[in-house]
Amino acid sequence: MNVLQRWPEPVVRVQSLSESGIEAIPDCYIKPIMDRPSVDVEESNEVNIPVIDLSGLNSDDAALRKATLELISDACRAWGFFQVVNHGVSHQLMAETQKVWREFFQLTVEEKQKYANSPETYEGYGSRVGVVKGAGLDWSDYFFLNYLPVSSRDENKWPSQPSTCRELVAKYNEEVLKLCGKLMKVLSINLGLQEDYLENAVGGDQIGASLRVNFYPTCPQPDLALGLSPHSDPGTLTILLPDDHVSGLQVRKNDGWVTIKPIPNAFIVNLGDQLQVLSNGNYKSIEHRVLVNSLKERVSLAFFYNPRGDMVIEPANQLIMKDGPTQYQPMTFDEYRIFIRTKGLHGKSQVESLKSIG
Repeated sequence: MNVLQRWPEPVVRVQSLSESGIEAIPDCYIKPIMDRPSVDVEESNEVNIPVIDLSGLNSDDAALRKATLELISDACRAWGFFQVVNHGVSHQLMAETQKVWREFFQLTVEEKQKYANSPETYEGYGSRVGVVKGAGLDWSDYFFLNYLPVSSRDENKWPSQPSTCRELVAKYNEEVLKLCGKLMKVLSINLGLQEDYLENAVGGDQIGASLRVNFYPTCPQPDLALGLSPHSDPGTLTILLPDDHVSGLQVRKNDGWVTIKPIPNAFIVNLGDQLQVLSNGNYKSIEHRVLVNSLKERVSLAFFYNPRGDMVIEPANQLIMKDGPTQYQPMTFDEYRIFIRTKGLHGKSQVESLKSIG
């Protein structure tokens, strides 16, 4: 069976809708009134997530190293999001990888369709997630690929056009993976744990990793739609390379939304649900969403650093002894993904719901 026929309804490419010149979006993309961007009270334009210079971690100045650690700790506890500069990943590699994905999404529909994905794995070129017929959809297309474990990686499923795509993606993933390892050590230290505790708790050298490239076409009615609906990330850590030409990512803060203002050559880091569990609630996995734009399209790259599927994730014993009783029930990452899917959970309710089961 053709992979497109495995979805519950015909797959419509959002980019094709955008380029068709429609003035009104189909009903399936219109969000309920209370979820639309136009009715949310946003935080002041002066508010932004913390921006942290990671070069301070390697400074000869002990005070600067300590201050950098504290900035990261505060961001993890108060925001669950922060931007990093001087992170060690080549700026040229970042720019070239983003550029090659822009070029991919400008290929012909026929060329992109060669990589059409299916509900079984989501790997490849897609335009929807979930298999519920009649579900509301987001105004975006994407390309999803597996990177780790190596057994799940199939570079033949990565785009062969543009011709440099596979090579750039491999280099980019390798460098971002190193950044994840560095951050995991810092997050462990800031919790008062051994620096390799969190890394080992999610699987050590057997962790999972994947890349989702998001393409947000222009939308004729951006006040009715979202590029990505509100959610928290179920895994461990997400490293996002945003489009710094136009803002779109919003983070939940109190009762409003803060629009993140991207910094050139910076990554946006956000903590996933599993870090909130492992830290016994000290770190926060925060709900976020993506706006769309009537004038400019956007491309962003989200690198997901996830636990090994059969790893039981639960709060660190040291934190339970220090902070009080465990707040979350133990569960493997595979079980957690099934749990949130079958319960239809999203956003804050995903990880908070673990407090009430057992």
